[in-house]
Amino acid sequence: MSIVSIQNRLFELRDSSYAEFQRQLVPTLAPERIIGVRLPQLRRLAKSLSQEASESFLRALPHSYYDENMLHAILLSEMRAFEECLAAVERFLPFIDNWAVCDTLSPKVFKEHRPELLLPIRRWSVAAHGYQRRFAITMLMRHFLDEDFKPAYLAIPMAMCSDEYYVNMAIAWFFATALAKQWASTIGLIEEQRLAPWVHNKTIQKARESYRITTAQKDYLLSLKQAPRKQSAGGLAHN
Repeated sequence: MSIVSIQNRLFELRDSSYAEFQRQLVPTLAPERIIGVRLPQLRRLAKSLSQEASESFLRALPHSYYDENMLHAILLSEMRAFEECLAAVERFLPFIDNWAVCDTLSPKVFKEHRPELLLPIRRWSVAAHGYQRRFAITMLMRHFLDEDFKPAYLAIPMAMCSDEYYVNMAIAWFFATALAKQWASTIGLIEEQRLAPWVHNKTIQKARESYRITTAQKDYLLSLKQAPRKQSAGGLAHN
C-alpha cells in the first residue's frame, strides 16, 4: 500500500462526528488537519499494513494529517527491535505537535530495555521542543515509577522549567502518579513546595482524583495546596 493509498484509506474511515470531537480535544491543531479516524480503526489499519508499506510510511515525514501521525505512533509502538525503534522514535519526535500523538507513542519494546532508555530520556527532557520534553516525562512515568524506581529520577522532571501548558500538565501528571506509587519518596517535594506553584497545585488536584491515594493522604495533600494566585501554565486555559 502506497503513502497515497494509506491517506485515501484514512479518508475512507473518516467519521465526521468523531472529527469534531477530536478537534475539541486537540485545540492546538488546525481543524482541517483532523480527518476523524477512531483509534481502533487506526490500530486495525496498522496491523493490515505490510512491512514494506509500514517502513515506507514511517520514512514519509512530515505527515499532513493528525490521523497519519497517530498511525505513525501506533506503528512505532509495535516495533520489536529496540535500536531500530529508538532510531525511528528519534526521527519522529520533532514532528509531534500535539499531546494526543505524544501520549499514544509508547513503544512496548522500551519496557525490556529500561537501562538503555534512561540516557535518551535525559536528553529528551532538556530538548527545546516541548513535546520531546513531554515524551521524556511520559516514558519516565511509565517505566521508572515501579520496580526500577530510584528517588534520583524525580530530579529529571523537577529540573524542567517551562511555560508550556502541555509540558507542565505532564509534570503534574508524573508527580501525581509518583505520589500514588512512591509516596514516601515524593511527598517531601510537595511539603517543601519544590515545584512551580501551578504544577504544585495541579499535582495535588490530580493526586486527589486518584483511587490509589488514600482518604487520609488526600486530606493531607489538600492542606499543602498553595493559596490561589495568578498562575500560568503556558497561556492555555485548560483544567
